[in-house]
This record gives sequence, structure tokens and C-alpha cells, in this order.
Amino acid sequence: MATLRLEKKLYRGGSRLVAGVDEVGRGSLFGPVVAAAVVLPPEWLLHRPPAWAGAIDDSKLLSPGKRAKLAAALLREASGVGLGLASAAEIDALNIYRATHLAMVRAVESLPVLPDVLLVDGVPIKDVKYRQMGIPQGDRKSRSIAAASIVAKVFRDGLMQIFDALYEGYGLARNKGYGTGEHIRSLKDRGPTGLHRTSFKLG
Repeated sequence: MATLRLEKKLYRGGSRLVAGVDEVGRGSLFGPVVAAAVVLPPEWLLHRPPAWAGAIDDSKLLSPGKRAKLAAALLREASGVGLGLASAAEIDALNIYRATHLAMVRAVESLPVLPDVLLVDGVPIKDVKYRQMGIPQGDRKSRSIAAASIVAKVFRDGLMQIFDALYEGYGLARNKGYGTGEHIRSLKDRGPTGLHRTSFKLG
């Protein structure tokens, strides 16, 4: 269960604005990788956060409806939310690892506040000027990272709903661009779209 333990420790050390950073879509065959950076209100670290905030956890552990409600609440209540994308073309040109870091950099740079420190799911981000900590499985340990995972997931799933209407027959609303049997069969029958990642094995 994601907690505020790391954030409180950093706050006591003088870091007032702690940004959690996470991504979604890394293993997808279609579309962008999406990263989010979320700064939870510093007062949550001094006082009890609102009751709804206790449900913030790794997005993969939450139902779509729960994720949507939490994402809406975070957009209203967080001190800052930033989003960053790396396109399928950038993934093919750079490789998924570098493109994921690019999306994370863009998410941090789009924050409306300047964070004192970043808590990053996995390994630290290259090419950022901020103090940071890489947290393995951070979306299950840090509530800030979990919040970022929720925002990124809800945003990317929304994109897949839009792309599903534009690219019919691939089941994107259901598979979110991942390599399900349905998606692989559609690729064999129809071929890839301009938003499929050609550097990935497409079936």
C-alpha cells in the first residue's frame, strides 16, 4: 500500500514540494508512452490528508472507475500536475528506455511549481536538474508516485478511446495498444497504423 512515509521524511529534511513521477504504456505496441508528475499538497504531510486520498495506490491495483475518480480529485487538489508524452516515432528513433525518460522530463518540466525533489518509479531520470530518488516499485511505496501512475494511466486510456474511433478494428479501447491476441490478429490482417511502434515486434 502506497504511503506518505518517504514524503514526510523528505519534508522533515526541508523538501517542501515533492513530485512523484511515473509512466504508463512502456510495453504497448501502439501510441505514446505517457508520464505524469504529481506534487501532493505539503499540508498533507503535516496534517491528516483527506479521506479519499487514502485510496491512492498503484494504478494497476485499482478499477477503471476508481482510477477516474481519483484522477479527477488529484487534478483538483494537487499542488501541481504535469504530463509528458513521447510519441511512437520518438520511441522508434530513441528506443523505449530513452523515450520513457524523455516523457518523464517533459512531465516534470510541465509542472506549474518547481519541486524540491523527485521520487521516480524505478531508476532516476537522466537530464533533469532536480534532486531525485529512484524507487523500485515506487508506485506501491510512495503515494506521490502512485498518484502520478493514476493520472498517467487515466490520461493514456482516454487517448486510446479516441484512437479506437480513429483506427477501427484494432480493439484499442479494450487492449490499450498492448499485444493481446486480438491486437496481434488485427495487425496480421490489417497491418500497422502510423502510430504503431515499428521498432517493437508487432506479431
